[in-house]
Amino acid sequence: MAKLKLNFSEPSHVIGVSLLIGGVIFSVYELVHDPDIFVTTLLKSLALGSVYAILALGFVLIFKATEVVNFSQGSIAMIGALFISFMVADENLPIVGFFWEIKNPIYSLGGPEWLMWTLSVLVALCFAAMLGLVIERLAIRPMIGEPLFSVAVITLGLEIVLRGFANDTVKIQYRNINAPWGTGGFKIGSGFVNWSYFAAMIVAAIAFVAVFFFYRSRMGIAMRAVAHDQEAAMAQGINIGKVFAIAWGAGAVLAALGGLFATQPPVRQTGAVDPEVSLVAFRALPAVILGGLDSVQGALIGGLIVGTAEIYAGQYLSGQTAWLGSGYPLIVPYFVMIIGLLVRPYGLFGTPEIRRV
Repeated sequence: MAKLKLNFSEPSHVIGVSLLIGGVIFSVYELVHDPDIFVTTLLKSLALGSVYAILALGFVLIFKATEVVNFSQGSIAMIGALFISFMVADENLPIVGFFWEIKNPIYSLGGPEWLMWTLSVLVALCFAAMLGLVIERLAIRPMIGEPLFSVAVITLGLEIVLRGFANDTVKIQYRNINAPWGTGGFKIGSGFVNWSYFAAMIVAAIAFVAVFFFYRSRMGIAMRAVAHDQEAAMAQGINIGKVFAIAWGAGAVLAALGGLFATQPPVRQTGAVDPEVSLVAFRALPAVILGGLDSVQGALIGGLIVGTAEIYAGQYLSGQTAWLGSGYPLIVPYFVMIIGLLVRPYGLFGTPEIRRV
């Protein structure tokens, strides 16, 4: 595990620590001054941070296995959300529904609506995993041993192609997700908290716990070995192709979950898949860079930091739009990322690259 070391002789480190201390003082002041707004803002920021953390975890799993940043994560997130919509709104199986209708058998069994929705989402995630496997097999595995830049460009091309297909599906009418928690929630004073906030936090917690135990399994150890040294892992008999496939399948599942919550508050209020869903991965990219591209714990911490910065800026600087502009919250994560990289160039928990000459 990478350790964060600060050198107070470096001006950038002093700036980072100063901002942290300032943030703590500000939080304490707002908690005392207006606790209702502070609590609702905190829950909202944790929810957005959880969504970013889920997407960041998908980036990290793929990068740890292949050493490539998957620029197609946004389009995979959107397609995964579409798979969920096909299952729960149309009550049809995804993919095959493009050619002929095959009804979702889960809804024919009956039972509580939330249970049928959950089971349908799990099936949709399986289809998302298959999409990840197909992408890995057709576009990534043939590039093993080739320049990483070329592989990254391939993922960027996949982003454009897949987003084009996904946008055609929603350009006329948005696709509902029919989330069981709906748009409901509860009030804390004058603030409102959506149930979707807690759903995002719970799913993020489950995802990180699952990855925690996975990395302690036999395949997880193999994946960590591949991340450390692919050639040495191959010499030990580890199947690199299998590791790549698992990473891409898991990354696609996490992207689909991110796409699901990209339709919900606090990311969006529509509750449906629209063209903006594919952009959520790029909104989460600062969390990946800030935490460290090869760090699971960095994905969690980076997601929470970036989500908190974006929501707090939107709440407490809303009166300054005359000079900040209406879209200023969306640039805050990149500002935080820059500060973080000045303090820690490889990310807060990333592994420094050591070059010997």
